[in-house]
Amino acid sequence: MTVTPILELRGIDKSFGPVQVLHDVAFSAYPGEVTALVGDNGAGKSTLVKCIGGIHSFDAGEYLFEGERVQVNGPRDAAALGVEIVYQDLALCDNLDIVQNMFLGREKRRGPILDEATMEEMAARTLAGLSVRTVKSVRQQVSHLSGGQRQTVAIAKAVLWNGKVVILDEPTAALGVAQTAQVLELVRRLADNGLTVVLISHNLNDVFAVSDRIAALYLGRMAAQVRTTDVTQSQVVELITSGRSGDLGLATTNGATA
Repeated sequence: MTVTPILELRGIDKSFGPVQVLHDVAFSAYPGEVTALVGDNGAGKSTLVKCIGGIHSFDAGEYLFEGERVQVNGPRDAAALGVEIVYQDLALCDNLDIVQNMFLGREKRRGPILDEATMEEMAARTLAGLSVRTVKSVRQQVSHLSGGQRQTVAIAKAVLWNGKVVILDEPTAALGVAQTAQVLELVRRLADNGLTVVLISHNLNDVFAVSDRIAALYLGRMAAQVRTTDVTQSQVVELITSGRSGDLGLATTNGATA
């Protein structure tokens, strides 16, 4: 049975002035799966994600969500669809506690007063639903959390708002071995709970540990999108560095990758 991707991009072009950053990019992400988006620096990963998130408009192409063509003219449109992005800087406020961070800008109110009890209960329920056990209290100040705990809070914040697609930008960067394992376990759990997860990472060990599919960008073109079990790390490295690995990847013309 063919599964319809939750998120699908077709023929995406994006330029900044005279520089074309994305060329006819196709990308799909499926429910209950982790799709790893990989590529060298400058390959276009950040630009593609910002197009998905509505930060950048694209010059040509189609954006489909749950099989329907949609118009995403800004971050609010993407969020309304259920697309949540956790950027590498996490966008958390150190001087606020976990509950305040998770509801920042989307606070629950009871009349003119903040509904602290409801927000605290929702935050605790979301963390419990993700089987997060490393956070002792949802009233802990974020400045007192470890890197792995901060990443967990940022991911939980995305899940709290009923996100259907969660995009994680380098979630294990600068984390230790134990914290990396905790975050990867959480990433896998998100997909196992039915969410569509897009993981951006340079760490191929992480990619192969948790992903179901790998999408490799090369100089603004989608070199290949394949099942993780169908490729080796060496093949993915070749796709990232040259756009091609054997019969897999971009077509060649006159000995050069097109």
